[in-house]
Amino acid sequence: MEVFSIAVLLFSFLLLLSLGTPVAWSIIISSLFTLLVSVPFLPALTTISQRMATGIDSFALLAIPFFILSGELMNKGGVAHRLVAFAKALVGFLPGGLALINVISAMLMGSVAGSAMASASAMGSILGPEMEKEGYSKGFGVAINITSATTGLVIPPSNILIVYSLASGGASIAALFLAGYIPGILTGLFLMAVAMIWAKKKNFKTGKRAPLKTVFSSFVRAFPSLMLLFVVIGGIVSGVFTATEASAIAVIYTLVLGFVYKEITFKTLPTILLKSSTTTAIVMFLIGASMSMSWVLSYENIPEMISSGILSLSDNKIVILLLINFTLLFVGIFMDMTPAVLIFTPIFLPIVTQLGIDPVHFGIIMILNLCIGLCTPPVGSVLFVGVGVANTSIQKVIKPLIPLFLAMIVALLLVTYIPALSLWLPSIFDL
Repeated sequence: MEVFSIAVLLFSFLLLLSLGTPVAWSIIISSLFTLLVSVPFLPALTTISQRMATGIDSFALLAIPFFILSGELMNKGGVAHRLVAFAKALVGFLPGGLALINVISAMLMGSVAGSAMASASAMGSILGPEMEKEGYSKGFGVAINITSATTGLVIPPSNILIVYSLASGGASIAALFLAGYIPGILTGLFLMAVAMIWAKKKNFKTGKRAPLKTVFSSFVRAFPSLMLLFVVIGGIVSGVFTATEASAIAVIYTLVLGFVYKEITFKTLPTILLKSSTTTAIVMFLIGASMSMSWVLSYENIPEMISSGILSLSDNKIVILLLINFTLLFVGIFMDMTPAVLIFTPIFLPIVTQLGIDPVHFGIIMILNLCIGLCTPPVGSVLFVGVGVANTSIQKVIKPLIPLFLAMIVALLLVTYIPALSLWLPSIFDL
């Protein structure tokens, strides 16, 4: 029965995706078809509906709409320009200076906004035209922009780490936030290395080294934005407030900052709130749909069967992690990150915990892995944002993306097989 259920699930899900059905509806309909294998239609339909509703009935998930709103306030509040200016003062004189600025700005933007799409949109708009003037191809500009934008999903605060905490059954959000710093920065450094090699190969001109006075003044202008990082993460780690309370504080802080910078007014506020509400609705609908599929998988005993199948192939930790990484890389091509985390965490987490792998470490592996999928067609949301902002085609981006993909995969393998990269910081704070 389990084998037939898996066949129904995979066939219906892939068929719906190939027909252009939105991912959330593909998940809901394929989950319903799978449940119909063993349950009559009306109870199956009722169960799917109930599981969608209960799936988003979580206090921890309340942090997501707040962080989405704070990210949108950051994006519209003049923060991106100040972060770019600071990054330019730091690395603008190195080979591939503008590409390095893009990576560092995206990492900084991610650390305060927590949104890969917001980062790709902001950096693409600001740095894209400048990179073209300096001789960078549109394809490479988009490639470096979208890959560096994903670092913001690993560097906290990150909505997807909150989603993983929920899917894992309670992994510490504070520990996950701290665990993301080194892997996120490491990925950024690898992307910067590729950008420098590319720039030297293409003989791109470099800028002049900024005087210390300029570096200091750009840091002072960016400091209020960077302070959000210390307020949010510091408050969570010290136990002053929860992640949900921290997200609400982030909204107040970014709103005040936007008014101080005079980039946000009462006239522009309704547009920001509407966009944030739309994004929140999409994310919550995806979470509800994914939770229903996760329940169906559990009901049909599919995770146990997959777990037994993988462990029957090998009991070697290195081999198992490699198999899981390959699977997630493949899944990321076809599925958005949020449903992938909610559906595959209950499948893979019991396997890795059996092998003695820390759930926090595995969470970072999973998120870092699925970040690569955000840059790949046909469901790469960040890829489409980057291409749309640059007004170019996916075909022109694929070639320069390949070395950047390889850099991300090398970072992923290091994080996978060196647990200390993820667990060292949480261990310092006894998390």
